[in-house]
Amino acid sequence: MPEQKTEPTKASVAAYLAAIDDPIRRKDCRTISAIMKKVTGASPKMWGPSIVGFGTYHYKYPSGHEGDSCVVGFASRKGEITVYLLPGYESPEMKALLARLGKHRTGKACLYLKRMADVDPAVLERMVKYSVAETRRRYPSRGS
Repeated sequence: MPEQKTEPTKASVAAYLAAIDDPIRRKDCRTISAIMKKVTGASPKMWGPSIVGFGTYHYKYPSGHEGDSCVVGFASRKGEITVYLLPGYESPEMKALLARLGKHRTGKACLYLKRMADVDPAVLERMVKYSVAETRRRYPSRGS
C-alpha cells in the first residue's frame, strides 16, 4: 500500500504566507485563508511544505487505500493559486457556481485562480461551503 505523501506538519502557516513574494498573491492567499477558516471553523495547518489546509477527514477507497486529508485547502503555485475542493466540479451545484465565479480553470479536484480580482469572492465562499458539506456527508466519522 502506498504511503501518504501529504501530511500535516508543524510548519508555520503565517511564515508560508509571509514568504509569498508577490504582495497581491500574498493578499489573495490571505483572503482565501480567511474564507476557508470562516467556512470550516478550523485553524489553518500546513500539509506538506506548500498546502494550507483546514479541517481533517479520513478516507478509505474500495482498493483499501486510506489516509487523512484536509477538508479544503489551497497552495500558492508558480503561476496560479490552486484551491483544493473535494467533490470536483461535475455536480449541477458546482457547475452553476463555476459559471458565476469569474476567470478560472479546473482540474479533477483543483480550482486554479490567477488572482482574486478575477473572481467573485462570495461565489468562491459558496463553493467552499458546498465542498465542506459534501466532504462531511461522504466522510462523517472524522470530517471536521
